[in-house]
Amino acid sequence: MTALRIEGLHHVYPDGHRALDGVDLHVREGERVAVLGPNGAGKTTLMLHFAGLLTATEGTVHVGDTPVAKKTLPEIRRRVGIVFQSPDDQLFMPTVADDVGFGPANLGLRGTDLADRVAAALADVGLTDLADRPPHHLSVGQQRRAALAGVLAMRPDIVVCDEPSANLDPASRRDLARILHATAPTLMLVTHDLPYALQLCERAVILDAGRVAADGPTAEILADTALLERHRLELPFGFSLATALEALRP
Repeated sequence: MTALRIEGLHHVYPDGHRALDGVDLHVREGERVAVLGPNGAGKTTLMLHFAGLLTATEGTVHVGDTPVAKKTLPEIRRRVGIVFQSPDDQLFMPTVADDVGFGPANLGLRGTDLADRVAAALADVGLTDLADRPPHHLSVGQQRRAALAGVLAMRPDIVVCDEPSANLDPASRRDLARILHATAPTLMLVTHDLPYALQLCERAVILDAGRVAADGPTAEILADTALLERHRLELPFGFSLATALEALRP
């Protein structure tokens, strides 16, 4: 089954900048796909189309069999959950629990149904003990998990993460990766962090100048040094792809 289908997608901003130039992308249910590319490649613009936060200039986006359109936005935004790079863009309620419950409450959940949904999402991300804490009192890693809990509480079909590893220490990176492995039904990972893409996603897409430049197994794409160089991507100094793949073996 197809989770996400993008065909001939173009987006031109009001100033005339063409951010997407004919993107075609099909994602199956249960896939974990990393969207890679240099700054200005169109990654964030593409991500915002998944949930109808931007309107296509040309082309179509479908979530499952449902087109992303004005009349379908309530359904689309329930089915596609975006975790933005900055938790400040998502966390705004007095407590973590209030933030996590905001989306389900807007769906009409009340009473024990709402409380159970919030409790389950907080348990998924390991923040049960911090439910009553103000979000701005959390560490960056905890804030990112709280933002993810707010998305998971909506029970989405697709989880989209924008640079989830940014500004995280190694332990927080590892914790978030474990949570995403366990909870995200279909994952779209927008990132510059190539090792994190390898850790989380079997498939990777390189976007450059608003076009899909490569699409294939993440390990194969990261092994192609010339391909990475052409699109201004590089692995960290000293990173061993062979060692990383060995560590990822079951």
